[in-house]
Amino acid sequence: QVQLIESGGGLVQPGGSLRLSCAPSGRTFSTSTMGWFRQAPGEEREFVASMTWISGYRYFPRYANSVRGRFTISRENVKNTVSLQMGNLKPEDTGVYYCAAALGSDVTSTSAQDWDYWGQGTQVTVSS
Repeated sequence: QVQLIESGGGLVQPGGSLRLSCAPSGRTFSTSTMGWFRQAPGEEREFVASMTWISGYRYFPRYANSVRGRFTISRENVKNTVSLQMGNLKPEDTGVYYCAAALGSDVTSTSAQDWDYWGQGTQVTVSS
């Protein structure tokens, strides 16, 4: 059974930082697209960042405009993990953050319905 297990959420003050990690189990996603989405109460799940496998030899990051310059996505193939370093957090970053995987190597869709696997989610709350 394939699982994506997130960790690292919590409560942080505006301007603070958090790091989320996602550890897949059940299969490897080394040449698949992996990323993060988030969902605020009453809102749809929205794309945050992704890392795709380009040209068979390197990863390429993509970001939502709302987080570009503040968040950094990274992958570590040895541990088969993907992380999201979040900085200069704002109250509007509050929500449940989900790790996601798509079987294609270069999936550029930011629509949640086009992704194949999901974690259970981890809560991030930005508040003073």
